[in-house]
Amino acid sequence: MASFLIEGGHALTGSITPQGAKNEALQVICATLLTSEKVRISGVPDILDVNNLIQLLRDIGVKVTRYGLTDYEFQADGVNPDYLQSEEFLTRCTSLRGSILLMGPLLARFGRAIVAQPGGDKIGRRRLDTHFYGLEQLGARFAYDAGRELFTITAEKLKGTYMLLDEASIPVPANIIMAAVLAEGTTVVYNAACEPYIQQLCRLLTAMGAKIDGIASNRLTIEGVGSLHGAVHTILPDMIEVGSFIGMAAMVGGGLTIKNVAYDELGIIPEAFRRLGVRLERQADDIYIPAQEHYCIETFIDGSFMTVTDAPWPGLTPDLISVLIVVATQACGSVLFHQKMFESRLFFVDKLIEMGAQIILCDPHRAVVVGHDRKIKLRARRMVSPDIRAGIALLIAAMSAEGTSRIDNVEQIDRGYERIEDRLNALGAKITRIV
Repeated sequence: MASFLIEGGHALTGSITPQGAKNEALQVICATLLTSEKVRISGVPDILDVNNLIQLLRDIGVKVTRYGLTDYEFQADGVNPDYLQSEEFLTRCTSLRGSILLMGPLLARFGRAIVAQPGGDKIGRRRLDTHFYGLEQLGARFAYDAGRELFTITAEKLKGTYMLLDEASIPVPANIIMAAVLAEGTTVVYNAACEPYIQQLCRLLTAMGAKIDGIASNRLTIEGVGSLHGAVHTILPDMIEVGSFIGMAAMVGGGLTIKNVAYDELGIIPEAFRRLGVRLERQADDIYIPAQEHYCIETFIDGSFMTVTDAPWPGLTPDLISVLIVVATQACGSVLFHQKMFESRLFFVDKLIEMGAQIILCDPHRAVVVGHDRKIKLRARRMVSPDIRAGIALLIAAMSAEGTSRIDNVEQIDRGYERIEDRLNALGAKITRIV
């Protein structure tokens, strides 16, 4: 288990470029299974979850050619169906949340998929039911082996249909879309998540020959085609990493520029930080965050204090709530955070309280933060990273704290952030990895 030693109090200056979006990468890489032709994808982040998925595809029989650090070519013309039933494949699925995205493309192209209960973050309930509901509506049949926690999905021929999803989860429409593009007839998916990740998946599939109408809306109409062909695709910058860097710049920045952020795809993220008093300047497609001695949380017109909630796109992504909480600890003012989507994501605030933050954990979904206005610095502590986003939030807190902190289990951070200590050290941070 690797750890970070973080010497707090060092300002970050200079510029940094965000990696490709993790969530988009997981989806579009799985989509390469839908064709036997070559699909080239650039902007692939060099992070643990994505690398594990790429290796999983290699093991399945996909030819993977790497042209550069972030540039890959995939060709699924020699997939080995027998490997999909092996214990090795199933074991690897249990450690990778993104493996659930294999269901749709494997079912659509090969008529069969076997998936183990996926692993990943322990951030609360992440239902699989809606995945199964959507694929069942298309004509798939499911069998569950409770002893092995194994799902077998089969279909002789998928057929288009109308479906109204009961939750706007991101992976669910991704699976359904990837299955529907090769189904017979027309599929309408209503209440589909419309995050940029889903939009990008649809754009890739369209470039591969799929017929998808309603991209960027929550109602998608998909006309099935007989086959797909190769394509070229570029992954968007990771908006969660952009938000994380904004949080770092607010807490310990001495003037930081985030380069090539795809600003128009960030949605409400810049405004969420502005509500906490953080100054942002858009410069073409870059964001400049100047050094701020103080930043004050907005209040509503009626005098009540600010409430920040997560919501499906175009609302605020739940992945940034952890970072925003840390930023609020040193703001002037008070704010209520309401994490609606996951019931275990706020438990990391206990670590912040131990560091001296003034936080009231109301229940598993809500926390009130009373900002210190930089009058009291956080104290260094030894902590454990419970998940990717809490891990980066704790890292930001440690960078602003007095003394040297230690964060264990940083493999969780590695799952979502590419060479994070090297990139931050180049800006002035003092982070040492201990293996």
